[in-house]
Amino acid sequence: MRLVLFEPDIPQNAGTLMRLAAGLGVPLDLIEPCGFVLDDRKLRRAGMDYIDQLALVRHSSWAAYRALPQAGRLVLLTTRGAVPYTEFAFAPDDRIMVGRESAGVPDDVHAAADARLVIPLMPPARSLNVALSAAMVLGEALRQTAALPRPSPLPSP
Repeated sequence: MRLVLFEPDIPQNAGTLMRLAAGLGVPLDLIEPCGFVLDDRKLRRAGMDYIDQLALVRHSSWAAYRALPQAGRLVLLTTRGAVPYTEFAFAPDDRIMVGRESAGVPDDVHAAADARLVIPLMPPARSLNVALSAAMVLGEALRQTAALPRPSPLPSP
């Protein structure tokens, strides 16, 4: 399982998603360009103390990402999805992609996805924050594939 960020706009969301991926032990692919400068100092700040636990691969563009051999299905979270994420059967090698906060993904990226999932919401709500959406769907995917991390026992008082 991998989390894929397509050209993120908001550094705080990117940081939250990095922390999510690190905390759940899921590698993260970051497809650039970002809507903010992502240098090593800012990357460390965004990922806070989780950055050393994060398996991060940066890709210079969608074309560069697509040029690499990829395992598993590309599963896109989109408001234009037809299948609710709760009705989808996830596989251990799925790549769960979220788009830009401001615009989602372009049509060619949408078309390249093997599956397009939606989070059902009460009208008139259109969408959720990208980090919240990724957390919901990634949690369900890891649950279905029995890949959720096991909690450490709490220390004795």
